[in-house]
Amino acid sequence: MSTMRAAFFRRHGEADVMEVGEAPTPEPGPGEVQVQVRAVALNHIDLWMRRGLPALKIALPHISGGDAVGTIAAWGAGVAGLREGDPVLVNPGLSCGRCARCWGGQDNLCADFRMLGEHTDGAMAERVVVPAANLVPVPAACLAAGPDALVALAALPISFITAWHMLVDRAAVRPGETVLVLGAGSGVGVAATQIAKLFGARVIAAASGARKLAGARALGADATVDYVDEELVGAVKRLTDRRGADIVVEHTGAATFAKSVVSCARGGRIVTCGATAGHEAVLNLRHVFWRQLSILG
Repeated sequence: MSTMRAAFFRRHGEADVMEVGEAPTPEPGPGEVQVQVRAVALNHIDLWMRRGLPALKIALPHISGGDAVGTIAAWGAGVAGLREGDPVLVNPGLSCGRCARCWGGQDNLCADFRMLGEHTDGAMAERVVVPAANLVPVPAACLAAGPDALVALAALPISFITAWHMLVDRAAVRPGETVLVLGAGSGVGVAATQIAKLFGARVIAAASGARKLAGARALGADATVDYVDEELVGAVKRLTDRRGADIVVEHTGAATFAKSVVSCARGGRIVTCGATAGHEAVLNLRHVFWRQLSILG
């Protein structure tokens, strides 16, 4: 059995449990492709797994990493139209590919849905194997921008797929709506700001610190709120003539959820994907039914 270099942990803990060593090289099966990893991003989920978040049951040792970019190295039976060395971006969502949900384009609702690097060994290694359907060719414009641009693509998949699903698929963002993006300096926040602007929405970006807010404005945010210096709900009401936001992108959790509800306009939508600041939020149902709000996962 051939081996490769990989970063992994044998026990849970802080950064000092990480090791770099040899691991078995994964070989592609039917319909799969082996990718030589060029760059891999670090997500909160990687930190949670390393620390042993109780809800995540993983076999040890474990190789994390769901966001990756690289080049095609080998492929299994039934895969056609690929060339060795072609640069590709990896979609980390894994599904059965055979059920009604998958065939209907809702593979994220597949009963067997998993995430690369979370439910399987991931891309913090020299090689990773994924289904051929999970590979996206790197656009020529990115290649022309130089090697740094290729490496930067590794930061895209999880954040941008999540933010797109939140705003486009779930919240159905429309031109002219106001979108409040919490944690605007995070990966999901950066992605949500750009996607909302792409669809013609007005964006209020909320974050802590001048640097994050300057970054949000550079990405197109129309207004910003530093929720350390200014109370969030009052700022949103001020910026919307007391109407509130049509959509709130909520991925912080318990610390901000109650404020997200009150910051929402009548008939508005709150779409959530995370709970980094706690998963048991307080919810005043009177706000939900009286103002006819939608809370979307």
